[in-house]
Amino acid sequence: MNGTHSVAMTMAQPRAVEVTVTDDTLLVDLEDGRTISVPIGWYPRLAHGTQNERQNYQLSGGGRGIHWPDLDEDIGVEGLLLGKQSTESVTSLTRWLEQR
Repeated sequence: MNGTHSVAMTMAQPRAVEVTVTDDTLLVDLEDGRTISVPIGWYPRLAHGTQNERQNYQLSGGGRGIHWPDLDEDIGVEGLLLGKQSTESVTSLTRWLEQR
């Protein structure tokens, strides 16, 4: 070998299988047995949603994302794993809240 040999590693992205939203936490169970837990405050639309709106979710992309149609919220599993919070602007959130 010449020392420039590289091995490309591809890691399968974990997929969500179950989602639970409480008054203070978003919990996402992954197919590999892990559970991601983040503060609901990271996602203001979930924080402002009703219990029924929070429970009405759909797994998208084969479990790579989560969509809440009643709240117009989409969260990716990869972003959750990286600790990314919502990047929605205050203006956008305010407009959404006013239309509720």
